[in-house]
Amino acid sequence: MALSELTDDIIGSMAVGATFSDFGGQINSLDFHRTEDLLITASEDDSIRLFDIANGKLLKTTYHKKHGADRICFTHHPHSVICSSIHNLDVHGESLRYLSMYDNRCLRYFKGHKERVVSLCMSPINDSFLSGSLDHSVRIWDLRVNACQGILRLRGRPAVAYDQQGLVFAVAMEGGAIKLFDSRHFDKGPFETFLVGGDTAEVCDIKFSNDGKSMLLTTTSNSIYVLDAYGGEKRCGFNLDPSPTAMEATFTPDGQYVFSGSGDGSLHAWRIDTLNKVCSWDSHIGVASCLKWAPRRVMFVAASSVLTFWIPDHRGPGEAAGVQVEEQVTLTQ
Repeated sequence: MALSELTDDIIGSMAVGATFSDFGGQINSLDFHRTEDLLITASEDDSIRLFDIANGKLLKTTYHKKHGADRICFTHHPHSVICSSIHNLDVHGESLRYLSMYDNRCLRYFKGHKERVVSLCMSPINDSFLSGSLDHSVRIWDLRVNACQGILRLRGRPAVAYDQQGLVFAVAMEGGAIKLFDSRHFDKGPFETFLVGGDTAEVCDIKFSNDGKSMLLTTTSNSIYVLDAYGGEKRCGFNLDPSPTAMEATFTPDGQYVFSGSGDGSLHAWRIDTLNKVCSWDSHIGVASCLKWAPRRVMFVAASSVLTFWIPDHRGPGEAAGVQVEEQVTLTQ
């Protein structure tokens, strides 16, 4: 279903439309392509899987036993991705790889991070991308060259995000500090710093709304905050049940709703302008550590060790609420 104006009724009608349950472990991260109907996942079983979201089909699976598959994001090309490594970091130092899903090749290695990468984001306008690591650094890269283009040293676990115009990027760090940088002049330091008062937990995820007016923060203490992206004021906040894994929250493309999982295995949707909870669901997959709304469709995905596609349920009573989908193509690297 193509994206139209979202309403409380549409949000409340969301239900599982497809389930993919043959992962051999937790799904670590996932990403939608910005312009194509494609989804990519990286899993604990060292697999990277490419899905056609318009037809609910798994297109390809590749395995990466040497490096593993942790954080992942699409580049601008629909069959190329950046993936962070989880194995042998101290041996090879190959913390990031630029991969072609088309022919299962590594196009480039990016060395520099000494610890695991926990945040990864591609610029929406050029070949730059950001990575944040447990080595307390954020690195700025260019897909076309091996060498790191810039390094930001900071305290604690970093989370990174570009705004939708690619002109600004945000870095969240220890103590609830969020620093905004001009993408073209990041070496001049942040032009703005916000403090999220009252919560000193580390930020595990940060996102901009499509209109660039809001930022969405998820913390390691399972709190969610919506901030004004210009002044840093806290617009609203939601607390979730404790979870053994870091949670992810997501804006809808119109920026009007926030979705999140919770430690009790439920999913929740809130309307930002009224602060009302619109709906809650059983996730059917336990604690959903990955959650993203598709950029151009009335659809979101939730994942634990199982991946689910959620779409509006227009079926009548007694009809099937979803389909089970099997694996189709497997390659090994």
